[in-house]
Amino acid sequence: MTDIWIADDDRGVRFVLAEALRDAGHAVREFSTGDAVRAALTEGHPDLLVTDVRMPGEDGLRLLEELTRRNIGPVIVMSAYTDVATTAAAYRAGAADYIAKPFDLDLAVEAVERALAAAREAVVVPATRAETHALLGESPAMREVFRLIGRVAASDLNVLITGETGTGKELVARALHDESARRGKPYVALNTAAIPSELLESELFGHEAGAFTGATRRHAGRFEQADGGTLFLDEIGDMPLALQTRLLRVLAGGEFYRVGGRELMHGNVRIVAATHQDLEARVAAGLFRADLKHRLDVVRIALPSLRDRRADIPLLAKHFLAQAAAELNLPPKRFSRGAMKLIEQREYPGNVRELENLCRRLAVIAPGVEIQASDLGGVAVGQPRGTEWTEALRAWAQDALARNEPDIHTRAREALDKTLLHVALIANDGHRQHAAAALGVGRNTLTRKLGASRKRRPAKD
Repeated sequence: MTDIWIADDDRGVRFVLAEALRDAGHAVREFSTGDAVRAALTEGHPDLLVTDVRMPGEDGLRLLEELTRRNIGPVIVMSAYTDVATTAAAYRAGAADYIAKPFDLDLAVEAVERALAAAREAVVVPATRAETHALLGESPAMREVFRLIGRVAASDLNVLITGETGTGKELVARALHDESARRGKPYVALNTAAIPSELLESELFGHEAGAFTGATRRHAGRFEQADGGTLFLDEIGDMPLALQTRLLRVLAGGEFYRVGGRELMHGNVRIVAATHQDLEARVAAGLFRADLKHRLDVVRIALPSLRDRRADIPLLAKHFLAQAAAELNLPPKRFSRGAMKLIEQREYPGNVRELENLCRRLAVIAPGVEIQASDLGGVAVGQPRGTEWTEALRAWAQDALARNEPDIHTRAREALDKTLLHVALIANDGHRQHAAAALGVGRNTLTRKLGASRKRRPAKD
């Protein structure tokens, strides 16, 4: 569980934001002043700090600069003052994001999740070789992927990995590094879409002390950190054009300058890039440089969607279920034939990542050792493809009527509402306004139904 601190002299702001973050599964501490935060730092530090700009005593920007200097963060700044100077100062000082007051709670939680994800992506992974890779599959499509990894890993060629979100692009990048001659050197991952454009150049190439306001010390960029090893640039298709030009120069000559620096740096780095976008289309639209694409796309590994490798679903589902039980210290479980059939029939717009999340939920909520088809239901799994869900509903209604069960219509409507809300929230990354729009209902309607759903949950012992 991540530890998030909130610093704001407005008790109401602290309360509503803290409750929203706790609902999202985070541990939260609240502070009314920057001085209180500084005192608490002597005992420990948070995974993320959300701070107001103007508070009694030490203001949020000075607090941000202190945490950035000590490499504690990320830090999100919030303020009712949204002028250019304040916003720019926050980003220059190292803010991961800037939230203007008053703010939408869903958007604020989304900003926190995005900053945490970006921090995880930017961590340098220790240069140890994995005994086994997390890539699994026996389908022809995955066998071709494994073949390409084996042939390309030993070379120093740049690789472009393409595929839909959730197909496992970073796993391929890690496998390419672990099977290469660079395996004893650093593997560095950076999601270029998760870093604000004004900070991305510094993240890639580093900066000198005094290069901009808040740059109090020299910072080594990802190219320096990955020297001799592999640099994985995820979501490369979203990189700003100005940075594309700078990256192209580095790939062409292997040389670069830190931001604000005069010393010519030399980098020995293998680039593995990934994108879920159609780079050819972006080149045609003038959004991506054709010459940079050619530099990156020396070898392409295209990952199949889960719908194109359905034969792998049972293997993956069993693996994820066992993995979840081990990680969460739960009793091992298995799928019944009926449950596995429903798992195989289901659509997975989120691909392997969505299947993994499903299996983790089932490891927790399924009551028995063997997961039954009835354990899946519309709430946990969604329904099979096409119109088969109506046949499942028909069978359920017939069985309920035969048993003289009460309130059949009410229960069916509640299950339908809960299923649609759950799936829409997952598809829209938990954003209620977007989920409501996708379902064709108002946001207030969705919020009301979610609240009603929570009230109907049985109390825990």
